[in-house]
Parts: sequence; structure tokens; C-alpha cells
Amino acid sequence: MSLQQLTHDEIDHLSMIELGVKILKEENKAMNYKVIFNKIAELKDFTDEQKQNMMAQFYTDMNVDGRFLTLGSGMWGLKRWYPVEQAEEEITEEPKKKTKKKKKKAEVIDDVDDDLDVTDDEIDDIVSDLGDDLDDDDFEDDLDEDLEDLEDEVDELEADEDVEDENDDDNTR
Repeated sequence: MSLQQLTHDEIDHLSMIELGVKILKEENKAMNYKVIFNKIAELKDFTDEQKQNMMAQFYTDMNVDGRFLTLGSGMWGLKRWYPVEQAEEEITEEPKKKTKKKKKKAEVIDDVDDDLDVTDDEIDDIVSDLGDDLDDDDFEDDLDEDLEDLEDEVDELEADEDVEDENDDDNTR
């Protein structure tokens, strides 16, 4: 039975989902969700307020009801119209790849080789300049002083031990 043959009472007794199925069968093609809903709202004489209140409910019902199939971009059809393979192809739309801006390549610096060209003469000059700052005699003098200090400490310790040994000998007699 076509929608035009239904009486107003019959339309009132049909659910929005049933009307959606009838609309899609009559049109025999996939339709936009809003177009389907607007036809239902017109058939049921919804006010603007009722449209606003019922729109989300109808969308939820379409998702839950097993007879409908979303084809993407707001388009809906009846599931029985599409074999499984075809439905998957239409549903899985490849996302558009964003073109990435190419990064500018860092400028190649040719001066690197120039910085590395150090001659043996330059190295010798640097080393000799370092050597001038450090006087080897100062190091030797410091070492000699340290050695003398250590020898003095050892002599003092030996002298203390000798005194203790003498005291021990006196006490044992």
C-alpha cells in the first residue's frame, strides 16, 4: 500500500520507523536522513517543536533498527537492497590524505671542511703556547717540597717510636 493511499488515522498509528521504511520503499533509492525525517514530519503533521524533539529519537531508532543501512554522508537505505560486499565498499570510504607541506632542507654548510683544515704547524704552535704558560720547574720544586715534608714526618714518627721503646724497656726492668 502506498503512502498516498493511507488515511490520516493509519499514518498516526504507524511508527516513524515504519513510515521511514515505506518512504524508502516507495522512492526505491537511498535518501538523506533529513529528507526522510521531513517527509515523516509532514505525514504526521508535526509542529516545529515536535520536529525538534523527535529528530534525535528517529535517528537513534534508525541506527538500532536492523532494516536500515547508513551509506555515509547522511545517506540511508534499506539493508536488503545491498549485498554485504557492496555495502562494505560504499560504507568504507577512504579518508582523504592530507598533503603535508614539505620541510625546507637545511642549508648545507661547506665551511665545515675549512674549519677542519688545521695544519701540523698550527698544532705545534698551540702546544708550545700552552707549554709556555706552564713552567716545569715549578712542578719539580713542588714535588721536592712535598717529598721533604713526608720524610720529616717519617723521621718524627720513628723518633716517637724509639722513645716509646725506651720507656717500655725501662718499665720492664
